[in-house]
Amino acid sequence: MAEGELTVTAAAPTDVAGVIALIGRVFAEYGFVYDSAVEVPDLLRFPAHYEPPRGAFFVVRQGGVIVGSVGVERLDANIAELHRLYLDADLRGRRIGRALVEAVLDWCRAHEIPRLILWSDTRFEQAHRLYSRMGFIQTGERDLPLDVNGTREYGFERVV
Repeated sequence: MAEGELTVTAAAPTDVAGVIALIGRVFAEYGFVYDSAVEVPDLLRFPAHYEPPRGAFFVVRQGGVIVGSVGVERLDANIAELHRLYLDADLRGRRIGRALVEAVLDWCRAHEIPRLILWSDTRFEQAHRLYSRMGFIQTGERDLPLDVNGTREYGFERVV
């Protein structure tokens, strides 16, 4: 996907600091407390979660800054989980989130994984609309009782 200089590309472990900064900006936008060691432990162990064949991670850069991200992790032969879909606020609603999710769907197809699941904070309403438009079905809710941000999440899934 390209929109001017905005392109979805595969990420590397060297991109982790930029993704952590992006997520920090989104957490600040929502007034959430952000401690990367607590909130994104998977990113701090990037190879174990996102390097082949276990998974993949994609980013969008603008002027050298990571402004969008998404990861996918294989759970078993038939299921993968989408993680860390984040976009800077000024880029939402411009089909960039869709392009990031499409990169994950393409990865699942290439690895013959027929089902994709995800969990998303109930406050990320714009993301939920995107998931619904892309064929995801809401499958449940869960509380994260130890989370300092009082997080409640919706589960979504779709056939790839």
